[in-house]
Amino acid sequence: MMLLVAGLLIKLISLGLFPLFDSTESRYAEIGRKMFELNDWITPWYDYGVPFWAKPPLAFWLTAGSYHLFGVNAFAARVPHFLLGVAILWVIWGWLGPRRPAERLYACVILSVSVLFFISMGAVMTDMALALSCILMMRGFWQGMHGPEQSRAKERWLLFIGAGIGLLAKGPIACILTGVPIVLWCLLAGRLQEALRSFPWVRGTLLALAMSLPWYIAAELKTPGFIDYFIVGEHWHRFLTPHWQGDRYGHAHAFPHGAIWIFILIGTLPWSLLLPLFIGWKKPLALRDIHNKARLRQWYFLIWGLSPGIFFTAAANIIWTYALPGLAGLAMLAASWLARRGPARRVVRILAAGMLIVVLGWSAYLATEYREGWGSFSTTRDLVWQYQKKKQPGEPLVGYPFLDYSTEFYTQGKAIKAATEPELEAAMQRGHAYVAMHKTPYKNLPDRFKQRLHVVATHGDYLLLKN
Repeated sequence: MMLLVAGLLIKLISLGLFPLFDSTESRYAEIGRKMFELNDWITPWYDYGVPFWAKPPLAFWLTAGSYHLFGVNAFAARVPHFLLGVAILWVIWGWLGPRRPAERLYACVILSVSVLFFISMGAVMTDMALALSCILMMRGFWQGMHGPEQSRAKERWLLFIGAGIGLLAKGPIACILTGVPIVLWCLLAGRLQEALRSFPWVRGTLLALAMSLPWYIAAELKTPGFIDYFIVGEHWHRFLTPHWQGDRYGHAHAFPHGAIWIFILIGTLPWSLLLPLFIGWKKPLALRDIHNKARLRQWYFLIWGLSPGIFFTAAANIIWTYALPGLAGLAMLAASWLARRGPARRVVRILAAGMLIVVLGWSAYLATEYREGWGSFSTTRDLVWQYQKKKQPGEPLVGYPFLDYSTEFYTQGKAIKAATEPELEAAMQRGHAYVAMHKTPYKNLPDRFKQRLHVVATHGDYLLLKN
């Protein structure tokens, strides 16, 4: 338990020690900053005047609210997503309950230091909010079917509360990622009719819609076209159309079909290294004893944990965080396995070793990057700091040929974008200006620009120049 708390504290303390990544972290942190600056809680803004239709607002609401409390900085941007991770661990702790003290501790340790969860816990993304909604739904269904009799009715509502949160966190994909494993498990266990009778599906669906639908309507009314882009583009073309050209906010990520299974193996490190032991378990998850309650629970965790793989196998446009919603299920399955392996001391040593590997690895990585000035990070934070030290009143910072999200965040939206040579020329003609760019575009600049711009600072692949 002490190791678990220590690991979480180390992660919490580190949140403000390193700069925001380009592009995901800085982009989402900047969208939250614009929401905070403009006091617009309906439309997330990708740029001033350009709505961000790719994601619902929950993660941005949390980030903007954190800015109100802690100011606009990296720690404030990250801490809500760290707390979402803590909430997931708390749901697991309460789910497994005091009847399984070792199992719930094992599950929390396994999940908290799985590489993907540890990195995502505190990263400025929408995925941790999605993972929380999924575990709420999965707990609500299981406890609604198998929990203590006196609490089943209450737990059933958690399924629909989680669905409402998921619709605001990442959209209908939240319901798909939980609906698939729930239906598969019901079919496997022969419990579909019981599930249909036991849950308040109509009233629960109305609750989920009441939580989320007002925002969807308001967003469409304010920026028409949102629902078409979000539902069709983000939930169909993004996953099933390789090299999708309709992405308004970046580029499609093309991977071979089935790459999600590689991401699951990587995301569950270091525990996936023990997979050969699990495969060789003396009591495998045989279908012949599926109606045994303990086996039912293990199959539930397994199907849930593998559901991102099941759903995204045919998808080409994916990233490794798509494995995140299933990690809690795999952690709880592994904890169930370890709790039966005994003796307890051996299990604790295994968990402690895994935790130390991840925490010490993270600490060593941050220490190395700090000594090198965050040289390998894709961020312009230090470059912006150099600009802020050197600039005189009226000297803007210009991003050419694009404006990095971190530049926009660390200048709080005051940097200027020059996408073309004429725009760069116009910015330089207005007086002295600083220009931030990567080294490659600088090499390709015409000589007339290089003769007027001189390098005043460098940071990794970035240059700060002044005319």
